[in-house]
Amino acid sequence: MAAGGALVVQLHLHQATSLKAKRAVLRHLLDTARQRYGVAAAEVGEHDRWQLAELAFAAVAAKPAQVSAVLDTVERFVWSHPDYDVISCTRHWLDLEA
Repeated sequence: MAAGGALVVQLHLHQATSLKAKRAVLRHLLDTARQRYGVAAAEVGEHDRWQLAELAFAAVAAKPAQVSAVLDTVERFVWSHPDYDVISCTRHWLDLEA
């Protein structure tokens, strides 16, 4: 049975002075997470607010422990950047039974 999970992160981009500056930071973060960790990643909220962002990262694997490990790594990656402050991180588990 496959397992799936999502990590939803809310960020405050304290140095962003425009939507264009916000997009540059988010594009780097999302693209790096996709390439490095093999997750699906997207901005899912706060699209029109230049200092706030809501991002989601999703992973699917054969076992829940594998999904948890990937999301743990992505969460550490998100927390490691000084360009923004993490407001909250929430995990959601997906029921993938056929």
